[in-house]
Amino acid sequence: MHNYKLIIQYDGTEYAGWQIQKNAVSVQQKITDAIAIILKEKVTLTGSGRTDTGVHALGQAANFKTEQSVDLYKFKYQLNSILSNDISIIDLAEEQEKFNARFDAKKRSYLYFISKRKTPFLQKYSFRYNGVLDIEKLNLLSRVILGEHDFTSFARKKTETINKVCNIYNIHWKDTRDMIVFYIEADRFLHGMVRTIVGTLIDALSVSNGEEYLLKIIEKRNRECAGEAVPGCGLFLYKVKY
Repeated sequence: MHNYKLIIQYDGTEYAGWQIQKNAVSVQQKITDAIAIILKEKVTLTGSGRTDTGVHALGQAANFKTEQSVDLYKFKYQLNSILSNDISIIDLAEEQEKFNARFDAKKRSYLYFISKRKTPFLQKYSFRYNGVLDIEKLNLLSRVILGEHDFTSFARKKTETINKVCNIYNIHWKDTRDMIVFYIEADRFLHGMVRTIVGTLIDALSVSNGEEYLLKIIEKRNRECAGEAVPGCGLFLYKVKY
């Protein structure tokens, strides 16, 4: 049995997220269908994790198994020829048979882009924020959620995930000329977690004691306590580490 790992980039604007679902177009479905056309068989494509509606990826990882041996260069070329221009296979490699893109992932990282001015070239890939953000204060506040916590308050209410404990290894903000970039790396993420963290941290800027405000949100384990999630258009799955 051969086990192939793909590294995928996609523009999530036109998709209802990564995962296959009824009555909606997903990235996973598009790639699975393309593989079936080439191999003449249906495979199970396992992603490193889900991305929500409208969310993009710079380095999504996935794997599938088949009895067939493929020419890596040719297969990658064929896949990219079939897939639409908003999905690209940037790398293809054969892994050990036991490799699983989801369960073997050690760390995942995301980027969130906030545009500081109106521009037609960034509106699909960033959140236009009209206010001024204090980057130094945002970095100080972000330290509160570093480490291992129960992130129930930052996850969607309707989720099948029972264990909501995640370990955040790195989190920071950076100000560039046109954009503000948020980076976060953790062992795992819950549905809607990154976008809710970004929105809540921005809210914390206007609170007199932002650190205490964030700690109380974590402790209450109630989604109603956290801030509104920022739009999905600015979120990118950046990298998956194994």
